[in-house]
Amino acid sequence: MWNLQAQTLLEIALRTTVVYVFLLILIRLAGKREIGQLTPFDLVVLLLISNAVQNAMTGPDTSVTGGIVAAFTLIVINVIVAMVRQRSEWFQRFVEGVPVVLVAHGKIIYRNLKREHLTVEELMAALREHEVSDIEKVELSMLEVDGSVTVLRREGKDLTNLHHSRKRLSRHHRRPND
Repeated sequence: MWNLQAQTLLEIALRTTVVYVFLLILIRLAGKREIGQLTPFDLVVLLLISNAVQNAMTGPDTSVTGGIVAAFTLIVINVIVAMVRQRSEWFQRFVEGVPVVLVAHGKIIYRNLKREHLTVEELMAALREHEVSDIEKVELSMLEVDGSVTVLRREGKDLTNLHHSRKRLSRHHRRPND
């Protein structure tokens, strides 16, 4: 039960590190919407991923010690990533991404919608959550790094009078096949 072979424990730590880095990159590539809110579908996928990578982290070692080493390694790596993220702007952009302009001066930026795997219908639903029904009433709309949508509204034709609101992009606006 308490198998304490140093080589096995080091191998578990290395395997766990590789899985952590791989999942970080995979989740980052999945886009902002994937981390914004969890639907039941997302929760199932997350649970299945965690189960799928468990053996990759611990290998044949199913001991309590192996599990503790894997968990400890995950926590240490996460602390290191957080520290490096605070010190490196490049690394922070890599891990978190950058906000993306969806609407500028009443015009939809279709290239950015496509890159973020959003449809016009999903954008319009997010704008309606901000009580905006007409795209031309939007001065600026951004998809933030946390998956929320920020909207700066034009109040009438006067651009000096802007209204700001921010809400999380609901995953329920997605089509079932997305």
